[in-house]
Formats: sequence, structure tokens, C-alpha cells
Amino acid sequence: MIAIIDYGMGNLRSVQKAFEFLGFEAVITDSPEVIEKADKVILPGVGAFCDAIKTIREKGIDKVIYKVVEDNKPLLGICLGMQMMFDKSYENGEYEGLGLMEGEIVRLPETEIIPQIGWNNLDIKMKSPLFEGLDEKSFVYFVHSYYLETKADVVSATCFYGKDIAVAAQKGNVYALQFHPEKSGNTGLKILENFGRL
Repeated sequence: MIAIIDYGMGNLRSVQKAFEFLGFEAVITDSPEVIEKADKVILPGVGAFCDAIKTIREKGIDKVIYKVVEDNKPLLGICLGMQMMFDKSYENGEYEGLGLMEGEIVRLPETEIIPQIGWNNLDIKMKSPLFEGLDEKSFVYFVHSYYLETKADVVSATCFYGKDIAVAAQKGNVYALQFHPEKSGNTGLKILENFGRL
């Protein structure tokens, strides 16, 4: 069973529907007990970093996320969910993230239209089980104003938006995607299927 964490922010039903279409059982839940019992966990999200991380801590979901990682269960962060996996965000201030991977979330280059909304091609940089079966230049769907900057060897894919920006990362059983696989057509479905089969 795949648990999709509900903390009041995110396109949860479309993620659930994508997994159901692929034949996986997926539940939307804010229950730490249900999340902890799941085989795999999704941390989705759309909205402001400060509100999201505050809600996750108030509900005690941060503690169960750390337990999921400790138990070596696959964990996938999507969009805002990805951003919260890192050390810090500078969206409308400075906020501490979950620190699951090293890096900071900063504003997209001012030379470009912000937010980035729409399709961009994925430049795969690291062998990842999530990207098995994808073409080297697969297109995926983005909606974001901030992105990951990191010196750690965790970046699994980039895209070009004024410059090469990190849009996917992984460390052990923790996976992070800036784009929305549930909105990325067959490419996104393949990524979610790969996650479901981990």
C-alpha cells in the first residue's frame, strides 16, 4: 500500500488516481499510524513552503517521515514535497526543511518568467530506478517559482530554465521530483509505476 500524505496542501486525488490507474493501492491520509504501516510513502504538495512545513510539524507528520526513512521504505517528494526534503527554503523568508538531503530552495533565475509553468525536458544525470525505461530527453510538467541548489551528489535530473536547474534528486530510499509526474502524461506514469515497483 502507498500512503499519500494529506496535510491540507496538494493535488492529492490526481496522484492517487494515477497510482490506481497503474494498479497500485494508494490511500490519502494524515494518520501517522497509517503512514508508518505503508510500504511506500508520497509527500506531495502545492503552495507556500512556510505553511506546509509548519502544518507537517504541528501534525507530527515530520516524525513519521523520519521513521519511514529510517525503516528504509521508499519515500517520494513531489513539487513542494520535494522542496521540504532539503535543509532550508528562502521562499518569503528563511525556513528550515526536513533535512533529508543537503541543499537549499531558492528563487528561479530572474531572467526567466516566474513561475515556470508548463512542459520542459528532463536531462537525466544519474542512474535512477525512477527513470528506468525513459528516453534521455523526456518532457515533464512543471509549476514552480523556487528550485533546489545543492553541492551534494544527489541530483538525478536537471532541466534548462535560464540555466541548468536541479529538478530531481535521490539519496538512498529518498526520491524527490520538482515536476508533477501525475500531470506528465506517459512519462509521468512510467515514473510513478517505477516508484510503485520499488
